[in-house]
Amino acid sequence: MLLGLTPSRRLLSVRRSLIQCRSVSSENTARKAAVDRVLSAFRSICGEDCVSLGEAIREQHGKDESVHKCRPPDVVVFPRCVEEVSSLAKVCHDHNLPIIPFGTGTGLEGGVGAVKGGVCFSLRNMEQILDLHQEDFDVTVEPGVTRKTLNAYLRDTGLWFPVDPGADASLCGMAATSASGTNAVRYGTMRENVMNLEVVLSNGTVIHTAGKGRRPRKTSAGYNLTNLFVGSEGTLGIITKTTLRLYGIPESMVSAVCSFPSVQAAVDSTVQILQAGVPIARIEFLDDVMIDACNKFSSLSYPVTPTLFLEFHGSERSLEEQVATAEEITQSNEGSDFQWAQDAETRNRLWKARRDAWYAAQALRPGCKAYSTDVCVPLSRLPQIIVETKKDLLESRLTGPIAGHVGDGNFHCLMVVDPNDPDELHRVHLFTERLARRALAMDGTCTGEHGVGLGKRTLLCEEVGPLAIQVMQGLKDSLDPKNLMNPGKVLKGEL
Repeated sequence: MLLGLTPSRRLLSVRRSLIQCRSVSSENTARKAAVDRVLSAFRSICGEDCVSLGEAIREQHGKDESVHKCRPPDVVVFPRCVEEVSSLAKVCHDHNLPIIPFGTGTGLEGGVGAVKGGVCFSLRNMEQILDLHQEDFDVTVEPGVTRKTLNAYLRDTGLWFPVDPGADASLCGMAATSASGTNAVRYGTMRENVMNLEVVLSNGTVIHTAGKGRRPRKTSAGYNLTNLFVGSEGTLGIITKTTLRLYGIPESMVSAVCSFPSVQAAVDSTVQILQAGVPIARIEFLDDVMIDACNKFSSLSYPVTPTLFLEFHGSERSLEEQVATAEEITQSNEGSDFQWAQDAETRNRLWKARRDAWYAAQALRPGCKAYSTDVCVPLSRLPQIIVETKKDLLESRLTGPIAGHVGDGNFHCLMVVDPNDPDELHRVHLFTERLARRALAMDGTCTGEHGVGLGKRTLLCEEVGPLAIQVMQGLKDSLDPKNLMNPGKVLKGEL
């Protein structure tokens, strides 16, 4: 890199590098000294057993499911209540220590890495389900409660929480990343289903975004602080409670699978089903590569062509109409091998390919790591972007089966990469940037549900533009003037 410079410029560049290294080293030394000073305060707040300096524990809390390398924090604390979170945050604020909230570590964009070191707040010990109001269809949970735990708790009430990102993620973590998943086409994303949040700010202040204890189904009172924190990825505060909308468990469910000769035919069917007003709960797409992988992994025999997986929720009578309409539409688009089932066992068998997609993709290259990247575009642009993406994967010599929530224009490439191959990792990085910019060129977004984290900060700038970024940075500066909350994520800023 320096060979093309004149001797004087080369010397200047070297000096700058040395100054930067010394600055980073000095910063690290100061931060570690600050950690040493606060350990006794941490232990007095939450107990000896709830403060860990162990290397294995720190590494576990410095990574998620992404390809971003592990960035362990200096210390991990395990608060048990909001009062402890607030007290710990005050100590960090007084000593200028970065704060990184941690739920279950199932994120996909490097959102929990401690890029500036600091203190990881692992929230797994806060696992209470609070204030269930069956008649009002809402519940409040702490950040250690996962999606599956909540639905198991609700099983005998006739209610459920339908937002399903696939992983058994923390519900507060799902709010922090604005997660969604397979049911979003019917029930919406976390943005539509979070009613109130309890948040601890960087200085330890505790706020309730819709007012303490409030849970109206709608409001026009003031700024929408709740949705400011939904999707903020821990950069504005620590979510310590979330109040969620619940739904009645459907009287009946019917699942269906249908194969198509092309991506265009599958997406045309999706659009027409939605235009016909069919209240479909899930409509998932798997490309031919993904179907082939699922057939091999799960011993299935689906035709190796673009395929839709559908699910309908409702009464017995309404389901008959929904399925009949959907079947007629798929057949008009050359859909074939239409199979449907109502009993749970057969439905699970039909959906097995979609449920096993992640593991099936990994099995294509044993010993490699799977990484999922996502974009979202208007429905009409979905066939074009999928065709162009498949071509790009071939030309880039990459393994990336495609699965998508096509009901809302969102799809994923399940990249399977050798983490020890720098050239392949570089090709994956370039591919994901091309994919995101392809989506932006089609009036879409660089991330439909995974978030920005570390990997898509530049793309966020391109997506919303410099003026919107300035507004976001102003909000960040107002709520977190010391840049302690999950620094280096979402907004580029200073690392």
